[in-house]
Amino acid sequence: MSTADLKRRANTRKLIIQSVFLIAVVFLVWGAVSSAQTNLANLGITSGFAFLDRSTGWGYSFSLIERSIDDSYLRTLTIGFMNTLFLGVVSIVLATIIGFAVGTARDARNLAVNSAATIYVQVFRNVPLILQLVFWYAVLIHMPGPRQSYAFLDLVFLSNRGMMVPGLNTTPGLAVVMMIVALLAAAASWRLTKFTPGMKILTWSLGMVVFCGAATLAFLPEGESLFSLPELKGLRFVGGITVSIELIAMVIGIVLYGSAYIAEVVRGGLQEVPKGLIEAGQAVGLSRGAIWSRIKMPMALRTIVPPLGNQWIFLMKATTIGVAIGFSDLFMLVSTSITQSGQTLELIGLLMAAFLLINFTLAQFINFLNARLQLKAH
Repeated sequence: MSTADLKRRANTRKLIIQSVFLIAVVFLVWGAVSSAQTNLANLGITSGFAFLDRSTGWGYSFSLIERSIDDSYLRTLTIGFMNTLFLGVVSIVLATIIGFAVGTARDARNLAVNSAATIYVQVFRNVPLILQLVFWYAVLIHMPGPRQSYAFLDLVFLSNRGMMVPGLNTTPGLAVVMMIVALLAAAASWRLTKFTPGMKILTWSLGMVVFCGAATLAFLPEGESLFSLPELKGLRFVGGITVSIELIAMVIGIVLYGSAYIAEVVRGGLQEVPKGLIEAGQAVGLSRGAIWSRIKMPMALRTIVPPLGNQWIFLMKATTIGVAIGFSDLFMLVSTSITQSGQTLELIGLLMAAFLLINFTLAQFINFLNARLQLKAH
């Protein structure tokens, strides 16, 4: 028998084994689903997703868009998904910025800077995240009321009701459109322009300020001002944007905890840069800042990105701890929906699918970023 025939038989055998295994898995899944449906029917519990059109009849603390107790379960879960995504993105961005700064400080030769960064990492990395969250929430809810709130330039006010900040007089729909356009413009400018990364960020930021201002003016109702400023009236603030206590506590807790881990990832990446490259930069007269920005950081990014991506995915999943303080993320709204509707399997399935979608997308972005940073073979 020839080698080709032997190889064909081996491939056929593998295909048969894989097919049998796949059929067995399908039957097991089908049997589990059928058994679950039978058990639910015996208990008088209906299955399916028809409940998503029903009104919830209960409220929650935070939403990026208009909400009501008459909202359907579908709209409520969509709001929870948006809240989770918003919290995760904000926390990841801030934790990455602070983590890079602290990680660079950990690699510094200055003893005072290095020691301060080390203390930061050891404190926030070794205290459980849930404990940090409860601590910051307790601090925030014991702050003074609106009348005695802390004011910053008479524009930003912090009290036990939350943080009141100026905002644009725009609709949520326009804000979403501006966010999408901003992301597309950022991607285009980063790819098409030949500026340095710093100049790209500066150019994009200025462009977005101009665009957002022009778009808001175009859709601004007649007689209203461009900005909505918070103003104390009676026992509460009106105008501006109110950032809830729960959201502030979540951002502070996740950012401090996550940045400590990211700092160690950055420090490890910087220490992996060959000393010969650093000495070569010193030999040609480059300053420490130039060596960091042109040699150390570009080389370190190639080893930083994979573990950094793991930290991003972890921080996104860490948003689920908001249920401990009543933050209305997707996990909390799903938990409440299970209690109110009894649709346990369907809601848990939706929760798992949502996090799978978010983290899979994030993983693909990390893979893309890692591929772009790798040295190309010639």
